[in-house]
Amino acid sequence: MPDTRLLADRYRLGELLGTGGVAEVRRARDVVLARDVAVKLFRYGRDAADARRFDNEIRTLATLSHPGLVTVYDADTTGETPFMVLELVEGRTLRDRITNGPMGVNEVRRLGAALADALAHVHAHRFIHRDVKPSNILLDDDDVPRLADFGLARLADGARLTRADQVVGTAAYLAPEQVRGEEITPAVDVYALGLVLLECLTGHREYEGAEIEAAVARLHRPPVIPDDLPFDLVRLLSLMTSLTPARRPSARKCAAALRAANPPTRVMPLPGRSRGVLVAASFAVLLAAAGTGLVVQNRAAPMESAPPVTEPSTVQPAPVAEQPVAETTTVRQPPAQPDQKDNSGKGKSGKGKGKDKP
Repeated sequence: MPDTRLLADRYRLGELLGTGGVAEVRRARDVVLARDVAVKLFRYGRDAADARRFDNEIRTLATLSHPGLVTVYDADTTGETPFMVLELVEGRTLRDRITNGPMGVNEVRRLGAALADALAHVHAHRFIHRDVKPSNILLDDDDVPRLADFGLARLADGARLTRADQVVGTAAYLAPEQVRGEEITPAVDVYALGLVLLECLTGHREYEGAEIEAAVARLHRPPVIPDDLPFDLVRLLSLMTSLTPARRPSARKCAAALRAANPPTRVMPLPGRSRGVLVAASFAVLLAAAGTGLVVQNRAAPMESAPPVTEPSTVQPAPVAEQPVAETTTVRQPPAQPDQKDNSGKGKSGKGKGKDKP
């Protein structure tokens, strides 16, 4: 039911858009600027840690400015009802989108690259989101994503907002080091994003069950990544969800890898027989060498960084075709003289003298 009261003599509250543990979000009308906004209202009666989280979200978002993040317009934490005024994103959440079924590979690449870009901006300002999940990702009418809800964000190496023995985040998307109570770095956001993208591709959450069951499951098995996905995407998701934080690529490298789709390598047709046996053999050797290079690169690339993007292999046979094949053959193999037929025969069988060899 809409709340028609005027907040701070400026914002007329409307329908409820969402609710969480410590706050609710309502659509509102800014009567001063005549525009629709989203107002996040903090609920009183929570503990001091919750109040600090709300204040932390305001300060964090006010520090950051990126197309992939929700913009803060206004805030007040000193009044009777602490609130924050945000950009209104007309659309739905990524959670709503996933309920409609799996997403296509190209769509997931685009979505993932945009979210990784936003996280790279967050990490560059030394913040860690700590709660990347589908319900915290807003999609506008054009399906452009925006990362929201920075209530659990914290500065890298900053002070904790919770007790040291309390695990913060959503169990299904926690990184292994969060479950183990180890040091928290930007790598936890990369891990969570990897699980989110995997969920977009499969249509289901990778680690189901109760909170403790879902949190502990990742310590016993890695996520199951479909093997029918493109190789570069399988490798990237494997790295992003690695148990070892140091093996996960940075958010910026993830964005670059997701944008650099790896097209299939095109094989040039072999030259015609008129080009000569030597030309065909040389081209085959070059083609084999190029193929071997691609296989080695894919199999032996370092696991500590994002997967390299293999460029299409294009071999140009023109330089080889310009070699004077006929002249070389004539010089290296002079015609045999009539009185040397027997010696030529011996040379071919390996019994002739060295001077018989071309």
